[in-house]
Amino acid sequence: MKLLAVETSTEYCSVALWQDGTVSERCELVGQKHSEVLMAMLDALLKEAGVAVRQVDGIAFGKGPGSFTGVRIACGVAQGLALGADVKVVGICTLQALAEACGRDRVIAALDARMGELYLAAYEKCDGVWTEVVAPCLCKAGDAPAVAGENWFGAGSGFAVNDAALSARYAEQLAGVDAQAVPQAGAVARLAAAEFAQGNAVDAAQALPLYLRDKVALKTSERAA
Repeated sequence: MKLLAVETSTEYCSVALWQDGTVSERCELVGQKHSEVLMAMLDALLKEAGVAVRQVDGIAFGKGPGSFTGVRIACGVAQGLALGADVKVVGICTLQALAEACGRDRVIAALDARMGELYLAAYEKCDGVWTEVVAPCLCKAGDAPAVAGENWFGAGSGFAVNDAALSARYAEQLAGVDAQAVPQAGAVARLAAAEFAQGNAVDAAQALPLYLRDKVALKTSERAA
């Protein structure tokens, strides 16, 4: 099976090709230029692998939460590629992809949601399968959902901007933190492979982003306050 994956929910843009368990990937720090570089990255990845888009068996994308524009780009490109190749798609939560990418078994994944809030979820891996301990949510660092037990690993930009508050919230439960970790297309592809195998792929028209919040910016009065 061949799966193509895209992830653009943060300032990084990444693409990956999953071929029967082997993953090739490209990732670049692009700021807000995802729409300018994504298709060129995909083309270079496929040419390097000697694979045409019509030869892939499915498309995967990071469905969010994350940057509103980035999430829409990933979803739109996944839909377009899937329609052109006549294949189905799988959307993967970016927080779960973040947990997968950091290589730990108990992960509190947190991305900076701006406006003093976080996108946060917690996952635990057992026998290679992730279990959702805390569902993806939007919260303040001081109100982050509790988790049970120890040896949790903190990952993502949420820890970079809220280190003190999250460290206080989870106290001795954290075994380590990687605030620079980001969701990556390779992780999206690996997670999507299991979803395709279980028959959970959908038609391109049914691919939907996961936002968690409709509001994208503070009002002038809110910023002043």
